[in-house]
This record gives sequence, structure tokens and C-alpha cells, in this order.
Amino acid sequence: MSNRFKSTAALAAVLISIVAGSASAETARIFWKDLRPATQPAAESVGLPMVAAKMPDRGETLSLNLRDKAVQLAGYALPLDRDGDLVYQFLLVPWTGACSHMPTPPPNQIVLVTPARPYRMSQAYQPVAVTGALEPGMEKSQLFILDGVSVIQSGYTVRKAEVTDVDGVPDTITLPANSSWSFLNKKKN
Repeated sequence: MSNRFKSTAALAAVLISIVAGSASAETARIFWKDLRPATQPAAESVGLPMVAAKMPDRGETLSLNLRDKAVQLAGYALPLDRDGDLVYQFLLVPWTGACSHMPTPPPNQIVLVTPARPYRMSQAYQPVAVTGALEPGMEKSQLFILDGVSVIQSGYTVRKAEVTDVDGVPDTITLPANSSWSFLNKKKN
């Protein structure tokens, strides 16, 4: 192998590592509040469940300043398309029980996620972090639950997402102890 070829290969490797490093440095860690307008009350402020029908904009006001930006958001995965424990598409929601055990959050608090590779999920509402380009726009998905099918409207999409398990969601909402849904607060082992 010639010295010129070796130095060209070494330079290419350095450039690739610089580009990869800068791409990860540009990924912004966001929180659920970043997906809704500042004027929309947070779920913990109005008491769960947040009902989109009671909001003036039905929860359809999206954060357009995040369009096409690489972001990382932690939430709970609710499978839409799966084969056994492999999940091909899921909804990312801000609290456990959203969409299936409780009323659906507003669209600006739901992200439709298509992983870059099938994601191995051990349980519904598994806490995960999703990294990828966030695309605002209303999408409808069918969620198959025990008592039928629900059509869920999400306000954001992340395609080709990197999905990783996390221990918890930093801005999760804990239901009040007197809530009939408080059983969803319990950690699964």
C-alpha cells in the first residue's frame, strides 16, 4: 500500500470522525414542553388527562422551529406495528397509560416514531429516548387495543430514529395518588 493511499485513507477517517462528532453535537435534547406553545397549559397544571377537545386549538399548534432539527426526546413507547417483541413503528407519549388506558394527549404531545431498525421492546410504555429529525405535521395512526381500534393523531414524526432504552423520563408526569389511574405510576420490574 502506498504512503499516499495511506495518508488519503487516514485523512478520510479523520474527516468522517469530525463530521460524525459535529452531527452528534448538533443533536438538541428537548422536553415535552418544547413541543407545545408556551400558552398551552401543561398536563400537570390542568390535571390529567389533558383533553385536546377542551383546548382552543385542540392541541394542534406545533413547534415549527424544531422542523428537521436533530433532537433527542425521552418518553414512553406504545407499539403500533409489531411482530412479537420487534416493533416497527410506535407512538412516543409523555406519560404511561396515554392513548390506551387514559384519554389521548393532544397531538402536539404525541410523536409517531419509525425506528431505523426494528426495536426490541419488552413491554408497552417502555421508557425510551428517540433521536432523529423531528418533522411537524399531523398524522393519523390506528392503535389496536383490547376493546377495539382507536385512531390517534400525532403532531410530529421521527423517521429512521435511533431508539435507546432509558431508566426514566425526566419530565414525566406522575399522576396524583387519588387518581383512578395512579396504578400507572408504579415502576415495572
